[in-house]
Amino acid sequence: MFIDSHCHVHFQAYKEDMDEVIKRTLANGVFMITVGTQQDTSRLGLEVAGRYEGIWASVGVHPNHLTAQTFFDDDELPPEDQATPRIKTRAEVFDPAYYRELAKHPKCIAIGECGLDYYRLPEDVDRDEVVAIQKQTVRAQFDLADELGLPVIVHCRDAYADQLEIVKEYTRVGKLQQRGVIHCFAGNLEEANAFVAEGFLLGFTGVITYPPRKTDALTDGLTMSQLVIREIPLEHLLIETDSPYLTPVPHRGKRSEPSFVKFVAQKVAEIKNISIDEVERVTFENAKRLFQIK
Repeated sequence: MFIDSHCHVHFQAYKEDMDEVIKRTLANGVFMITVGTQQDTSRLGLEVAGRYEGIWASVGVHPNHLTAQTFFDDDELPPEDQATPRIKTRAEVFDPAYYRELAKHPKCIAIGECGLDYYRLPEDVDRDEVVAIQKQTVRAQFDLADELGLPVIVHCRDAYADQLEIVKEYTRVGKLQQRGVIHCFAGNLEEANAFVAEGFLLGFTGVITYPPRKTDALTDGLTMSQLVIREIPLEHLLIETDSPYLTPVPHRGKRSEPSFVKFVAQKVAEIKNISIDEVERVTFENAKRLFQIK
């Protein structure tokens, strides 16, 4: 079995065929963790996970949901879908009591996705104020994860130095015993090693299947993410799709599905020059261990 360790199969992108996608994914030998990003999606993710064997869920507040904004993302949406922005957020204040109650659900295996995102900052608000809110909120979610003995799923974009500093605040005093994963890791090798040294796993999506951009600095013909995959031992890696976003080759340009995680595994195997069976086995065990999946 494979585990897509980070997807959003309960999002609106699947409102017409969610159950079909889930059944098809499970039939293809892929378990999945469907990830919450705010109050409504966290609650719904648990409801969906509760209806199926082979699905688990997390609950938390994504940093983009801390301020109201509407946008599309070059890395997330196919070009033909960018005429009308499809990602709309409202400002949410993290409520520990609400998420503590959600986390009692037997299918809740993590807090998140939570973290820092300096790439997606609204232009009409004070940057320092937004960053301060993000830091306060990620610490609150780390506190809840530590209290409940759960790992964290961390979203980090253009903020690795600050995110690592906050991680160390907790790990260096014995908190976050279950550690977590840096989802959709896009940092450099030094940053990758720093998070691994703190006991965190690194998650990789369909982005690793994309050809390099003109601005990419290549090493041995590899993008930075591919270089990190080559150099970091497989025991520290997870595979994920972030469905419905970041669709891997050969389906890039279409809505992603959790079953496409096999294409991510295939690319990891190619980069590390190992069999896809080994990628399947080790990443499956990594996910079971991190998320305490029986």
